[in-house]
Amino acid sequence: MGVEEGSSPCDGEAQAAQLRSQAFDRKQQQRGGWITFPFIAATMAGLTLASGGWINNFIVFMIGEFNVKSIEAAKLWNVVNGCTAMFPVLGAIVADSFLGSFSVICISSIFSLLGIILLLICSTIDSLRPPPCDPSGPTSCISPSRLQLSILYLAITLATIGVGGTRFTLGSMGADQFHHPKHQWSFFNWYMFAMYTAIVMSTTAITYVEDDVSWGWGFGICVAANVVGLVVFVAGSRFYRRVKPKGSPFTGLARVVVAAFRKRNVVVSNKSEDYYYGADDGQVNVVAATVPSGTFKFLNRAALITEGDTKPDGSIAKLWKLCTLQQVEDLKTLIRLSPLWSTCILLSTPLAVQMSLATLQAITMNRHLGPHFKIPAGSMLVFIPVSTCLTIIFVDRFFFPVWQKVTGRFPPPLQRIGIGHVLCALSMAVSAVVESNRLKEAHDIGANSIVPMSALWLVPQLALAGMGEAFHFPGNTALFYQEFPVTLKSTATAMVTMMISIAFYLSTAVVGIVQRETNWLPDNINEGRLDNVYWVCFGLGGVNFVYYLGCSWFYKYQGLAEVDENKA
Repeated sequence: MGVEEGSSPCDGEAQAAQLRSQAFDRKQQQRGGWITFPFIAATMAGLTLASGGWINNFIVFMIGEFNVKSIEAAKLWNVVNGCTAMFPVLGAIVADSFLGSFSVICISSIFSLLGIILLLICSTIDSLRPPPCDPSGPTSCISPSRLQLSILYLAITLATIGVGGTRFTLGSMGADQFHHPKHQWSFFNWYMFAMYTAIVMSTTAITYVEDDVSWGWGFGICVAANVVGLVVFVAGSRFYRRVKPKGSPFTGLARVVVAAFRKRNVVVSNKSEDYYYGADDGQVNVVAATVPSGTFKFLNRAALITEGDTKPDGSIAKLWKLCTLQQVEDLKTLIRLSPLWSTCILLSTPLAVQMSLATLQAITMNRHLGPHFKIPAGSMLVFIPVSTCLTIIFVDRFFFPVWQKVTGRFPPPLQRIGIGHVLCALSMAVSAVVESNRLKEAHDIGANSIVPMSALWLVPQLALAGMGEAFHFPGNTALFYQEFPVTLKSTATAMVTMMISIAFYLSTAVVGIVQRETNWLPDNINEGRLDNVYWVCFGLGGVNFVYYLGCSWFYKYQGLAEVDENKA
């Protein structure tokens, strides 16, 4: 068929492009669903095995192979974890704005593979590591050279970028395969279950290989897991529903701030017809807002039509002076969520401190199970994901159904997150009590000795932390995914990791300040007061819980969570 008489070739090309876009959308609607879950879960398992294999035992690797002091290794571990949690935000922005989730996950998996291969090389070539410490020699420990550190940091950077671009971008892509919020909630629960199951395997099996066989074999398994994860992900490509990126949504949000400021002297109107609703600059927008909301009314000026704002055809004349009402409401949603998001940072900071210091505690304790088996110190953290997995099964199969039967509705995310706050705070109190007893035994036998107290006494505090994660982590992920604007879905789940990254950076700062200002954290923790650090974390958790109660009390659901709650 040719172009109709009277129309230009450009019009014909535009119509053809529109038809192709509609055909693509129809094809994507036919894809997705639970058939994609095995591919996504297997990919998550493979990539998490790969990343967990080097991250979970990183403190032991730095102390044993690069002669780094214990507290410095703990702080470096916190920085690495902070980066692995911060980079998902960048990956999500690229996925939402430019490349789409599928491409970002593929590219990031390759970065992860390259980084782990470099770690494998570092662990097998002696010249890329300093010689082992020799307490009887003239210099007990030799620090790594600049070249050795440069190669190590390059490997960590590549592997960290890989983790950042896959972990939660993969979660957002998985949630995109479903339409109903209940299915998305269930997906996030089982997605977390798959992730934590892989963490358990990496923290036990791979860590054991690294400690008792060799670092080379351990990192080699990580490389194989990374390759399997990438292959499985690509193999499921024909089943995925792919959401096309629509350009950077952050530009639209920035325009709201600029336009509202430029119109700061304009009187806000209460008439809905005075506001602009149409799509702008060729972008596809989901226009849901029909009436400007009453909160943050000063931002409504950005969508208020004044003289010269629109062209005769109704499009925007000046992009930085007028925005759609939906863009205004999107920014308001982010502002409303920001207090809740900040409580998550203060929730995760004590947990980050606990995770790094628990490994140091385990190094000084009796880790033998029977006469022949010794638990690797890095494997003690496995009790967190084990507890999380078991709690997720209990919550999804028993707790939620009973709650729904008794109350007549599905438990909203804010209540689930609140339970997580309480359990995590209790974990800090148990940590302090256990550490007090460990210090008493350490003082009785001498500060430089291994404490005869079993490392299994660390299990209750780690199990409580895992139970708390089973409530607050999927709860936060579901809340942000459902409440964030449509154009920011990948960024929504990445915001959960961003709060974790900030928490790890804060925990590094907390450990540094405590080490500098007090005598609680010497290099030999048997001579310190680690119990006081845990009591401070418990107090911080209690204050943060009160803050969270205030934020959640005033928050009103705006997105799918509200719809689903009303239907339940």
